[in-house]
Amino acid sequence: MSLKPSPREIIATLLPHLRVAAGYARQIQTKIQSLPDKNTGGNFFTAALTDADLSIQTLVEVALLGTFPNVRFYGEEYEKSRNTKYFRSIELGEKDDYLVTLDPIDGTKFYLDGNSNYQIILNILNADNFEAVLAISPAKNCYDCAFRGEGVYHGNLDMDLDACTPLKLVNPKPRILLGWDMAYLKPILDNDKYQVLDLENSYGTDENFPNYNGIFAEELIGWVTKRGKFIDSAALAFMAQEAGCTVTDFHGLPLPALHSCENYTYSGIIVGANVEVHRDLLTALNIKY
Repeated sequence: MSLKPSPREIIATLLPHLRVAAGYARQIQTKIQSLPDKNTGGNFFTAALTDADLSIQTLVEVALLGTFPNVRFYGEEYEKSRNTKYFRSIELGEKDDYLVTLDPIDGTKFYLDGNSNYQIILNILNADNFEAVLAISPAKNCYDCAFRGEGVYHGNLDMDLDACTPLKLVNPKPRILLGWDMAYLKPILDNDKYQVLDLENSYGTDENFPNYNGIFAEELIGWVTKRGKFIDSAALAFMAQEAGCTVTDFHGLPLPALHSCENYTYSGIIVGANVEVHRDLLTALNIKY
């Protein structure tokens, strides 16, 4: 392998290992027990650090260190990992000095509740923007992958990258998903035009509750998050933009360069499957009570 691998080379090399991780996640889901010591910050969707999080991250770390030992790597559980000290850095690098990031189980609450709507998300970040995002849905045996400027491709988990087909959004359901601390927008948006779900109050009452990735399966037509973490929702926003969605910050401006953000996080993201939906979401955000 090259000393400075391309984003596609990194994704293609890790994909077989991530298939194993997906099989592992499926196998132990019904047996999983959450560990008790993760600080939740009041958000029950991040309440549980599971054995799956740590084990999948370890698998990816071993694969990276054994194949691309000079790569930068930031895993969600870096503080608990035995391998963090062996990576060159966990920080965002200069231009073309890529940072690989991993959310080993995105949607931990879904996972612990036995639902299928969880993911493994692996990203490759440049100084300014994402270069690639790979989002695997183990329970659905499929994945979506996006490279910068190349659109989004979808395939079954046993398919290689070149066998995947372009993802097209044709007729999404008129449902909006509001992230944590955004429920105050629901009375504005919940009307004859949209059905609105919010993470704080709707989860558990809707048996088909979507995650942000629901926009790729046309289960959603838009979503809003107050904090777009690079490892999960920000990565899905990049993928949504590659799929043709309109994506901005809360002021309607393009998302800032990654290196200008703090704590691996955007301060707010709006995603609309089309310009009209995005405009409705931005308008709702700017209404003064």
